[in-house]
Amino acid sequence: MLPLLIALQFLTSLPIRLPAMPEPEQQGRSLLYYPVVGLLLGALLCLAAFVLDGAPPLLQAALLLTLWAALTGGLHLDGLADSADAWLGGFGDRERTLQIMKDPRSGPVAVVVLVLLLLLKLAALLALLQAQHYVALLLAPLLGRAALLALFLGTPYVRPNGLGHALATNLPRTGAKGVLLLVAIGCLLFGSSGLIALALAVVTFLLARRAMLRRLGGTTGDTAGALLELVECAVLVGLALQL
Repeated sequence: MLPLLIALQFLTSLPIRLPAMPEPEQQGRSLLYYPVVGLLLGALLCLAAFVLDGAPPLLQAALLLTLWAALTGGLHLDGLADSADAWLGGFGDRERTLQIMKDPRSGPVAVVVLVLLLLLKLAALLALLQAQHYVALLLAPLLGRAALLALFLGTPYVRPNGLGHALATNLPRTGAKGVLLLVAIGCLLFGSSGLIALALAVVTFLLARRAMLRRLGGTTGDTAGALLELVECAVLVGLALQL
């Protein structure tokens, strides 16, 4: 139960209090519960969509997107912003890219990327809600957090003193592979929508991971957050386009 609480505390803004400071092994095991957190977020979004049913579609989509950001505390959006600034400002240099990621300030590139991503999510949500395609609200957060598990499973963490290093070092690898397999099977249970969502998530993951390895030789907390946001956006937009 403690690893699940750790995952909830880290990935959401829910009022979770841990009974004690977690051990590194417990932190590593918490990664196995990231997809569970994604399912919980998806369930909350579906519940909110049903509650808001009957509201003007654009307003409904905007409120859901606001709730989505609030439930995660904007954590992954911050990672996307830092990564966008660093990728452009780093001029292809690894050390400069890592240095810019440490800067808490957001430049114009970060703002533009965030606005574009939120606009894409809003437009996709509007189309999906109008079609009552609520399964997308489950699949996007699930696959976004499953992508984090896959990232830490197979990608070096480049900051030796970062939290992500402890997570990756203590991740039960066999358990992680089993969880990812369950996620893939679960997606396929949703038929063509699940298959499309899974394919989009895998392609986005592979492209983002390739870019991380080429520029940094691995991942950081910021690029992990950016990956999650990109996977969620790709799933929402892809499912909206296939309506």
